[in-house]
Amino acid sequence: MKILFVAGDPKPERWTVPIKELLPEAEVYVWDPEGPAVGADYAIVWQPPEALFEREKHLKAVFNLGAGIDGLLKVANLPEALTVVRLEDAGMSVQMAEYVLHQLLEASRGMETYREQQRQSLWKIHRPIKRSEWPVGVMGLGHIGKPVARTLANLDYQVSGWARGEHSLKGVNTFAGPDQLGDFLKATRVLVNTLPLTDETRDIINYELLSQLQPGAVLINVGRGEHLVEDDLLRALDDGTVLRASLDVFRKEPLPEGHPFWQRQEITITPHISARTLRDATLEQITGKIRDHAAGRAISGIVDTDRGY
Repeated sequence: MKILFVAGDPKPERWTVPIKELLPEAEVYVWDPEGPAVGADYAIVWQPPEALFEREKHLKAVFNLGAGIDGLLKVANLPEALTVVRLEDAGMSVQMAEYVLHQLLEASRGMETYREQQRQSLWKIHRPIKRSEWPVGVMGLGHIGKPVARTLANLDYQVSGWARGEHSLKGVNTFAGPDQLGDFLKATRVLVNTLPLTDETRDIINYELLSQLQPGAVLINVGRGEHLVEDDLLRALDDGTVLRASLDVFRKEPLPEGHPFWQRQEITITPHISARTLRDATLEQITGKIRDHAAGRAISGIVDTDRGY
């Protein structure tokens, strides 16, 4: 079989060498924008160019180097019948749960207050938190959202979850569909977004949505920057609808130097690091699926391109 690596990594050998070790029977190629077609059976990609699908006409499946496939679905000439496979976890869900927990504790435990007291050489103990005052709502209950919700519920936070379809999750009160979104928001003070980016979810975090959260609301966005209407968040911070926000994803990355988010003390900014792709786990998963697919065995992680995930 022939495998084509299309990810724009300046050191593609970091990927291609272990691919060859895991699939010694395969011929592994690196995408060359000026090169000829290689007749690839499979492509491993991250935000591939349209030229890939113009040139490689015999692809059996394309494997995305990430759980979010919005960058791949933007490619105008992505063949409708082509099997698209997303990354399932590969170590990302644990990282995401850690990140969300850290941001939640920063808010609920008032850790900035203690850091400020240290700067002032001030020893002062504040009352313990009541977890009942910090109900969390997780938007999106997929391979990332479910572990996040479970982690917080296991620490005795009151956790709700909302998704497009019905889900059942121990210790988590679940809501489904547009009709139940309002009830979910009313039960939420700390909103955690892990949704996939689709036409339905783009701009979903707007002022109307934020205004339905409980007083003293906190936003943690680890989904996509396009989920958030940035001016609406600034408005919500200005009028006190939202107390603080932790943002790891942005409409434009890197976040431009003059962006107003940089100047807001209520906003914590991180450079899209909440869950990094772990190369070894990723390649073990993808090469295993390529072997199974080539042998005619069923694989998981196939994307419904109409739904966007």
